[in-house]
Amino acid sequence: MSKLRIGLLGTGPWAERAHAPALAAHPGLAFTGVWGRRPEAAEALATAHGITAHSGEDGLDAIFAENDAVAFALPPDVQAPLAARAAAAGCHLLMDKPVATTVEGAREVADAAAESGVSSVVFCTLRFAADSARWIDEQASRGGWFTAHAHWLGALYGQGAESPYAASPWRREKGGLWDVGPHALSVLIPLLGDVTDVTAVRTEPDLTHLVLRHTSGASSSAALSLSAPKAGAGTAVQLRGEHGTTDMPTGGSTPVASFEAAIDGLLEAVRTGRPHDCDVRFGLRLTEILAQAEEQVAAAPKD
Repeated sequence: MSKLRIGLLGTGPWAERAHAPALAAHPGLAFTGVWGRRPEAAEALATAHGITAHSGEDGLDAIFAENDAVAFALPPDVQAPLAARAAAAGCHLLMDKPVATTVEGAREVADAAAESGVSSVVFCTLRFAADSARWIDEQASRGGWFTAHAHWLGALYGQGAESPYAASPWRREKGGLWDVGPHALSVLIPLLGDVTDVTAVRTEPDLTHLVLRHTSGASSSAALSLSAPKAGAGTAVQLRGEHGTTDMPTGGSTPVASFEAAIDGLLEAVRTGRPHDCDVRFGLRLTEILAQAEEQVAAAPKD
């Protein structure tokens, strides 16, 4: 297969630090251009990689017309309608999580991809980081798990924390449930099966607890936040079952390396026509579960 022509939508820190370097370095891609809502940011990122800068509606039309695929580094509810447009234009999709923060938005993308027959991958980091991806595959094949517990406790908004991602309006509005919740679900679902029941409880500031029942009959729990104290932040998944206890390895893979693996997944899906396990339909399912949890939190009595 000749190199897949791909463009990037988005110019923020994640695009600059992970998406653009991985797209530029991958031998299976021809990285052609970047589109941004701020023309000066698009120009700066394009100059850094020797590609074309685009902005505005004409720029979107151009990047869809000139490429076989489009990668997204945008807020989810900006990403979703543009991804639906890209799919309708015949572009394969390399999306970030969550696909959208509404079920309607995520379904629009999934339906557009299905109608046009394009391939898709949603970048759930730990499904592509080498050590964690290998562990997930191994434990899923073993089976016999009784329960699992995950915690994704970020310190993005913790006291004294400094991060370029803290300026993101959608993260501050939607919190850990939507930002790190997809990571937890993307690990728990392949291990224990799809989620059949969700119970959600939130405490301040921005700590959501999920209790999940799965199709395997097992249950799991997850604690999710972006506002943990720096000293108490961390990520972990632990499984308990017939084989004893096992913990997911963390670290060991850079965001660029993980994103390169996601690119590999998209190229394989395009080549074979087989949907990737982390395709946009899976992204829709994550959105459905998180939306259900959010509804429960909103309906809970206030003190």
